[in-house]
Amino acid sequence: MAVIEVQNLSKSYGNVKALDGVSFSVERGELFGLIGPDGAGKTTLFRLLTTLINPDSGSATVDGYDIRDEYLAIRSRVGYMPGRFSLYPDLSVEENLQFFAAMFGVTMEESYELIAPIYKQIEPFRKRRAGKLSGGMKQKLALSCALIHNPGVLFLDEPTTGVDAVSRSEFWDMLAGLKEHGITILVSTPYMDEASRCDRIALCCEGRILEIDTPEGIVQGFDRPLYGISAKNMFALLERAREVNGVVDCYPFGEKHHLVVGDGFDEKKFRNALADIEGIEISTVKPTIEDMFIKLMKR
Repeated sequence: MAVIEVQNLSKSYGNVKALDGVSFSVERGELFGLIGPDGAGKTTLFRLLTTLINPDSGSATVDGYDIRDEYLAIRSRVGYMPGRFSLYPDLSVEENLQFFAAMFGVTMEESYELIAPIYKQIEPFRKRRAGKLSGGMKQKLALSCALIHNPGVLFLDEPTTGVDAVSRSEFWDMLAGLKEHGITILVSTPYMDEASRCDRIALCCEGRILEIDTPEGIVQGFDRPLYGISAKNMFALLERAREVNGVVDCYPFGEKHHLVVGDGFDEKKFRNALADIEGIEISTVKPTIEDMFIKLMKR
């Protein structure tokens, strides 16, 4: 049985439809990622599943409990780390942990084994006020507080937004460690490069789920040849490339543009068509999750 089961969940705020008939499931012990930009509906979905708000329609269960009728049972079984730092800034690191432990009727000593790999990194600063911590340390403290009652399901809403690259990598290493304890993790992120750290991912956009699969399965769904192209005048290259016969799409991608081509594409004819653009370079590249996301958005 799935630990999280979502069926046709919808939620609107006035005329804005934040979630539009979303359905998916998460298996026990799975690290499941919701991948998408701001406005995709990720935070609304987290608030629904952690029983902070009710849906307009549809249903969902967490650990077998209904989000409408059995919200108290859900709240005692899940840990939730919202996107915005929401601990008490005037309390110390230690005081925040003690407070959340008391809220759930446990002690720090009871849960220390679970949080130790994370907490030991901030324990030297246990007397420092939470509001004075760096972004990476705030992140570790928030995760420790979410785990203090040993939850079976962990909800992490964009936990690495606004922190440095090293802290982001460390955080995902921590999640891998938590998986070994059998904790089911639902995490959202706008960063496509983090998707590969998940067991399965759902690509989200404008309140809908575009595709669900393993990271590898998502990439394998990109079924057209892909090239990376560059030139001295990148803007002119982008505009002109889109007009060449056989080109399906062309979009900026880091230091290059990615060129998606169809059956009628001929590289020699492409170069000839853009012969007046100086310094053109073209080479085949492997598609990424971001390429597939762009493809699905334009479908």
